[in-house]
Amino acid sequence: MTYLLALDQGTSSSRSIVFDERGHIVAQAQQELPQIYPQPGWVEHDPMEIWRTQLATARQALAQAKIGPADVRALGITNQRETTVLWNRRTGLPVHHAIVWQDRRAEPLCAELREQGHEPMIQERTGLRIDAYFSATKLRWLLDHVPGARAAAEAGELAFGTVDSWLIWQLTGGKVHVTDVSNASRTMLFNVHSNTWDDDLLALLRIPRELLPRVQPSASDFGATDAALLGGAIPIGGVAGDQQSALFGQACFTAGMAKNTYGTGCFMLMHTGGNFQTSRNGLLTTSAAQIAPVAGTAGAPAGVQYAMEGSVFVGGAVVQWLRDGLRAISSSNEVQSLAESVPDSGGVMMVPAFTGLGAPYWKPEARGTITGLTRGTTIAHIARASLESIAYQSAALLQAMSRDAVAAGGAPVSELRVDGGACVNDLLMQFQADLLGIPVVRPAVIETTALGAAYLAGLSSGVYAGTEALSSLWRAERRFLPTLSSQRAQECMARWEHAVRQASLD
Repeated sequence: MTYLLALDQGTSSSRSIVFDERGHIVAQAQQELPQIYPQPGWVEHDPMEIWRTQLATARQALAQAKIGPADVRALGITNQRETTVLWNRRTGLPVHHAIVWQDRRAEPLCAELREQGHEPMIQERTGLRIDAYFSATKLRWLLDHVPGARAAAEAGELAFGTVDSWLIWQLTGGKVHVTDVSNASRTMLFNVHSNTWDDDLLALLRIPRELLPRVQPSASDFGATDAALLGGAIPIGGVAGDQQSALFGQACFTAGMAKNTYGTGCFMLMHTGGNFQTSRNGLLTTSAAQIAPVAGTAGAPAGVQYAMEGSVFVGGAVVQWLRDGLRAISSSNEVQSLAESVPDSGGVMMVPAFTGLGAPYWKPEARGTITGLTRGTTIAHIARASLESIAYQSAALLQAMSRDAVAAGGAPVSELRVDGGACVNDLLMQFQADLLGIPVVRPAVIETTALGAAYLAGLSSGVYAGTEALSSLWRAERRFLPTLSSQRAQECMARWEHAVRQASLD
């Protein structure tokens, strides 16, 4: 039997999953990752804790599967994107906590860049809007605020990376400083047309080139693990940011196919093939996982693949808030039964703009609101409205995505493939289908983020001949069909948009 090991380093946990060559889960292990909130709007992780938890789960998964490193053909990595790590090349130790993708401390710098008129150029080259979400301004903050960091960076003593680069550095014993195209495309420093770090952007953000990792295709040779870590060396053959990895794991390989991942945030991606398309509706353009070599490397010309993306900052995190903030539930899996104890939300609308609103609104100043409260409102109504807020935000994304697709001469999205922890919630998935008016399809394997990393590793190591073989492995577990009339769905979305306007401070 051939096995693939996927490391899935997320915002709230580190997981490792052993897959067989059919894409079935053989074993898995997970450890929660502590969140650090130094002040409002700031979110950090301890990079050493990221590494410790990820290594521990890899060892646990292999032990649970009763296999050794010799049984694993290759290892794939998928990771929370944009989260920024800066470390010392000699010691391998971070110079500061990792700044998480949700962190908003760089918003003043972003506002300055927007006021200076740089957004059109940045969006044209990177596909991204200027926002504190992305790595570039987080890295700039570290260089400006960590004592001695800028001088050390310019002297070549420090290394920058997103979480994938940090894990590869640790896994290879500091021998490899590398990232893949999909993660690089989320930094706001990467030219997605040429597949290279952009000198003009580096100069604008005052980022020394010496900090940056080498960029490779998502399915390629990223080195091998230090033999002492897992009992033997395992080739690292696949790397992709979590959302591009989920797109790959959902077998969305052709233009027009779309998926939504329901995790801490919600992330919807629609594959656009080789077409770089600038959104007119508040979405981003990003590099999809790439198999062909990138520009400047040996081999065939770059086979650049793109996707349109919309990001919801607070998705499943609203359930964590119900648990830890309101203490309305004692565990996350109780939310469905609480929400189902009432027939509807009783007119309550929840906008979970805890860290502003992402696509398609891009309102960093927005704050969370609960509206429509009456004397009859119960915690069950608030729980249901909180769940529904996940679907509302995702519906706004898909509507924007379909408008962009039609404007580019394509067709609206006709089916949405879903994954992530919250997609097991049948109430949420049915409401999502009702709002969208199209089928919502849950696959047999919902761990598609990790599966995508395993598939990429399998491609580079010869387990799979190509994406056609991967498409044949994808299976649906359940299809949720819309039950609301189109008019009723439109009325619901109008109420949502009204609530969003109430949450904005401008």
